[in-house]
Amino acid sequence: MKLTEIQDPSFLKRMSVSELEVFAGDIRRFLIEELATTGGHLAPNLGVVELTLALHREFDSPNDKFVWDVGHQAYVHKILTGRAGQFDTLRQHKGLCGFPKRNESIHDVWETGHSSTSLSAAMGIAVSNELKGNDDRAIAIIGDGALTGGMALEALNHIGAAQQNVIVILNDNEMSIAPNVGAMHQMLGRIRSSRKVRYAQDELETLIKKIPLIGGKLEKGGEKLKEAVKGALVPGMFFEELGFNYYGPVDGHDLTDLIEQLNYVKKEEGPVLLHVITKKGKGYRPAEYDGVGTWHGLGPYKIESGEVIKGKSKAPSYSFTVADTLTKMAREDEKLTLITPAMSVGSKLDCFEKEFPNRMFDVGIAEQHAVTFAAGQATQGMKPVVSIYSTFFQRAYDQLVHDVARQNLDVTFTIDRSGLVGADGETHQGVFDIAFMRHVPNIRIVMAKDENELQHLLYSAVKHEGPIAVRFPRGEGIGVQMDETLHEISLDTWEVEREGTDVAIMAFGPQVQDALKIAELLDGDLSVRVINARTIKPLDGKMLNALYAEGIPLVTMEEAVLKGGFGSAVLEHANEQEAFPRVKRFGIPDWYIEHGGVNELLEEIGLLPGQIAEEVRAFVNQGKKQSV
Repeated sequence: MKLTEIQDPSFLKRMSVSELEVFAGDIRRFLIEELATTGGHLAPNLGVVELTLALHREFDSPNDKFVWDVGHQAYVHKILTGRAGQFDTLRQHKGLCGFPKRNESIHDVWETGHSSTSLSAAMGIAVSNELKGNDDRAIAIIGDGALTGGMALEALNHIGAAQQNVIVILNDNEMSIAPNVGAMHQMLGRIRSSRKVRYAQDELETLIKKIPLIGGKLEKGGEKLKEAVKGALVPGMFFEELGFNYYGPVDGHDLTDLIEQLNYVKKEEGPVLLHVITKKGKGYRPAEYDGVGTWHGLGPYKIESGEVIKGKSKAPSYSFTVADTLTKMAREDEKLTLITPAMSVGSKLDCFEKEFPNRMFDVGIAEQHAVTFAAGQATQGMKPVVSIYSTFFQRAYDQLVHDVARQNLDVTFTIDRSGLVGADGETHQGVFDIAFMRHVPNIRIVMAKDENELQHLLYSAVKHEGPIAVRFPRGEGIGVQMDETLHEISLDTWEVEREGTDVAIMAFGPQVQDALKIAELLDGDLSVRVINARTIKPLDGKMLNALYAEGIPLVTMEEAVLKGGFGSAVLEHANEQEAFPRVKRFGIPDWYIEHGGVNELLEEIGLLPGQIAEEVRAFVNQGKKQSV
């Protein structure tokens, strides 16, 4: 069967194991060929080919509900549920989403791009099944990296205590984006190194009976010894003690063994966990032997060589600029530490980690812990920096409010991927952080116009006492000359980048460059002042008051949500000053922005420079007419 002819996974039930093994090879070739053009999460999906085939063969989707954690390992699931023909549009504007998507298929029951949510969702589905009186199954597929997240552990605790009928498939490949860390990872490593010894309880009882002379007596009354023997033999006692029936570890690329174990699992009552060992990148050598996470998610590549196709770089990335600046500062300040929730690869922190391994802390997929861990350090006079993606910072909101800002602790947040990120879509767009931080007392928020200003702004932020967030976008800088010596710049004032008398545009980050383009587009028609509003909180009240007094129309630009954002802050300030300026705001509207190229998305929501220029022209001209 051609992959593009698949409508649903029911055909798998008619296939033999040998046929499935051949089919697994077909799927791997398809993924390698398709993603070479579109890019995407190759290694995670190569690792779950056999597992996904076995799951769809032994269960009945969509009646049985598959809940994929994070979701970046669901490509095989998409192929088996009739979407192979759309893979040439993967992660492209209006194309196939890179994560499970409820409006794409009835087989996608849970949308996710963040880690550690699957177990809670599966618990909710299982309880609903029970209340409705049906016997459909809830199956959560979670990676060993995601199992480090606090929410996953909370759900394990609840499921085990409630003895809910939830099946947990632990996909253990020793990697999330990068190699996993922590005690949970170490425990799974010890289990991984053992042979499969999980058998039915009856076989343990049989073993005890065979002990010479005393076996019969022990079988009748030796429950404690039985549990001790079980504890010694069963590697998954951690999960057993939580109330789960543990199976495994099983080779996740052995279809015969997988199918056999899934048949055992299906017959269990209550919570059950199947521990599956897989190899991330299985079947494609560059991905299989990737030890640093390059092949987790990437752009187009050359199949034969494994070379990732990149554009000509004209500047260091913003992530590298931040990591390099922090490394330089750490040489001068022994109190500076760096904390990240499993984003060391994505945020290019390897240079800091290599030079200061004892001051670099990767806490795993545990954003809440990362922030409060930093707060604890700050109480002891350290200078912790938390490196975190904007979209993942959302997960630590209470810790920001309760543990850092309320105590006015000296924690610096470097917020990577601020703004639109493109192909990863609505779960990853970094557009909410200004709105959820701006109303929190004590915190400052800043964003640089380019990579050179970023290094100085970060230097100033770390020197500042109190909580401060330094936002920066995904990708490369604009190619400006980088100063060799770091220096402090004001965290309270804005700068005029271009003079003008008809309208003033206030922007920050990359949109300062867009504002300058808008000014050029309007040249000869309007005289446009461009202001680099690099301090989002606090605002530059002195400059704003001067603008109010001047009576010039004001335009705010932000690649962030309008509700509660920078433009709202300007309007609030004007109200407090009892001023009534004409203000036009541009930003992200009140809906989730899906996947696609950043420029395509900006065009869709009307934020390209040419689109804004036309609206600014109409805004200013309308004001002139009203004043006549």
